[in-house]
Amino acid sequence: MGELIPIVMFIVVAVIVKITSDNRIKRILIEKDMVNENIKYLTGDIIEKYVSPSLKWGIVLTAIGGALLLARLVPALDDEETIVAMMLIGGGLALIFYYALAKSRINKEQKDL
Repeated sequence: MGELIPIVMFIVVAVIVKITSDNRIKRILIEKDMVNENIKYLTGDIIEKYVSPSLKWGIVLTAIGGALLLARLVPALDDEETIVAMMLIGGGLALIFYYALAKSRINKEQKDL
């Protein structure tokens, strides 16, 4: 458990740096009055326009729950490391599925325009 602390701290620092730099860029663009339709695409999340983020978390949590249920139903998979691995793999596959779903919906909407 002690090994996770440096990894989590690195991730937290990286997220804080990204958010700070994004906000700085937005502020500079607003100060220079360079806000137009193109800038909205750079700062906005285009995926959320076409696919709900609630769907993403629903798919991820369902996959993690399914992996946990499978591990509990199959006695050979009842090892703690196996359960964690199955949950992470299930969550990762769910995110890949969500990305493919979102990409297909975005392509479909852009073709209709």
